Amino acid sequence: MKKILLTMMTLSLALVLAACGSGDDEGSSNNNEEAASGDGETVDIQASNWQFDQEEYTVPAGEVTVNLTNEEGFHGIEIEGTDIALDDAGSQTATLEPGEYTIRCSIQCGPGHDDMVATLIVE
Repeated sequence: MKKILLTMMTLSLALVLAACGSGDDEGSSNNNEEAASGDGETVDIQASNWQFDQEEYTVPAGEVTVNLTNEEGFHGIEIEGTDIALDDAGSQTATLEPGEYTIRCSIQCGPGHDDMVATLIVE
């Protein structure tokens, strides 16, 4: 019984760690991708293992297109208080009101997952 439990725990840990450790996103597409109309602002977010490339992103209020690129590992984002949710690299557009929005990694990506937080400031 102990061997089975140990094996299951080891496999679970390997799956969690593999979520961030792999990720060649060349040629990947996202079902949540929405075409930008060309108006509005763009935010480029690059995710790597357990961090975003910036702690804060600032854009004017209105139509905002968020582009997510996975530089290392496999990540998604959710921007709290908005309809923006990407399960992989891709883009999504939304109209945002002024305020501060929390950006979180939405895919359990390993031991630093809980630290993958940034802020979107809409002025």
